[in-house]
Amino acid sequence: MKRTGILLITLLMCLCGRAATDTPDTLVVARDGSGQFRNIWDAIEDCRAFMDYHKVIYVKKGVYKEKLIIPSWLTNIEILGEDRDETVITYDDHANIRLEGREVMMGTFRTYTVKVEGNDITFKNITIENNAPRKGQAVALHTEGDRLKFINCRILGNQDTVYTGVAGTRLYFADCYIEGTTDFIFGPSTAWFENCVIFSKSDSYVTAASTPKDIKYGYVFNHCKLTAADDVHKVCLGRPWRPYGYTLFMNCELGGHIVPKGWHNWGKTSNEQTARYAEYNNTGAGANVKERAPWSRQLTKKEAEKITLAEVFATGNEWNPLQ
Repeated sequence: MKRTGILLITLLMCLCGRAATDTPDTLVVARDGSGQFRNIWDAIEDCRAFMDYHKVIYVKKGVYKEKLIIPSWLTNIEILGEDRDETVITYDDHANIRLEGREVMMGTFRTYTVKVEGNDITFKNITIENNAPRKGQAVALHTEGDRLKFINCRILGNQDTVYTGVAGTRLYFADCYIEGTTDFIFGPSTAWFENCVIFSKSDSYVTAASTPKDIKYGYVFNHCKLTAADDVHKVCLGRPWRPYGYTLFMNCELGGHIVPKGWHNWGKTSNEQTARYAEYNNTGAGANVKERAPWSRQLTKKEAEKITLAEVFATGNEWNPLQ
């Protein structure tokens, strides 16, 4: 009987010890020590690989100075902030920092505050910030995973704020605030921005899509509002980081800081033959299309009606980010 009792107690202890990682519960992170973890990374480390259930990491208000990676073996995680403006993940790397013990600079792609490699990851009600000084590229959010969602988030930085880093991956941004200076939304992924505020901090370019030729859609901004600092008056909607870059603004409010030409060819006339730049039904002082770059397009109503979430995200397997 004693041996049986010991075995039962051992089993119960093992089950209790595994509860945090093997059940679809909520992990709580709090800087003041009131949660299970004080750092977000520790909660991420506690998650089991390739989970087939939804797990929430609830992050209480506070400033978390962390350089985070959501690794490729983690799936179905939601990082949920207590308050969008007061739950902040921040770091301060920039491209011109010299790597320790080496003669090379950090470069753009190591500067992220948050890097998401896993699939089916959601960030909600939280701020992701790169608060480096304006000394070069400084990525706040770097994505590589597929089926990623960012809901009611603030993404803050200067040059290169959001890097959507892998072609063929699908991203959904809803009710977000995204700010930056130059090319602050850039990369090859397919991304839909719904009801977002896009804030320009300097005269420059909003997007720098590098959509591959064989991928139908790149960046789609729908019902977004483009705003700018008071001293900003000359901003282009986009320029192609690579040939065939795709960017569409539809049903958006474009502020007066958007230049009449709208788009830039990155100093290469050859890009005018390949870039896929379009607009539809935009309003505001920056939406006048009379002087738009002749190599950009104004969609017809019939063409615009075909551009839906289902159509844009139909890249082999179905995904509805609203479900």
